[in-house]
Amino acid sequence: MRVMVVHQNFNPTILNSQRFMSPLAIDMMLDLATVAVVVSKPAKKAAEWYRDNLGFEVGGEVEGHWVVVAQKGKTGTRKGPWYSIHLCEADKLEPGNTGILFLTDNIEATCKELKTKGVKFTQELTKEPWGTYAMFADPDGNEFWLMPK
Repeated sequence: MRVMVVHQNFNPTILNSQRFMSPLAIDMMLDLATVAVVVSKPAKKAAEWYRDNLGFEVGGEVEGHWVVVAQKGKTGTRKGPWYSIHLCEADKLEPGNTGILFLTDNIEATCKELKTKGVKFTQELTKEPWGTYAMFADPDGNEFWLMPK
């Protein structure tokens, strides 16, 4: 399974625009470095879920505060570059829509693969006039978007 992380303010209507240069590009040519997602303690358990279900690599201090998960080879070093999700431990969770979008080559196959791994979908695969999408959640209730490239 191959997915790409897209900035939380991503607008799917710009995909066909000449202004759209890369999934991580913003108007000012800034690159998205990391996105924080609040998880319950220990963050190590959350990191294992991302590794086992999404195929992400775990980086940072697995026993400390700076725990990151990302596509293989994208966790970076302590000084970056990062293209990752920073798992922030917290006593009080704020579950819900993170605004984080993953793009995939084959959305039907990806949904099926994630379901076989026990990933909970909060929105089944849906076709709308603006595009096809599904939404899934991690064990802490953080919801993520999934759309085809």
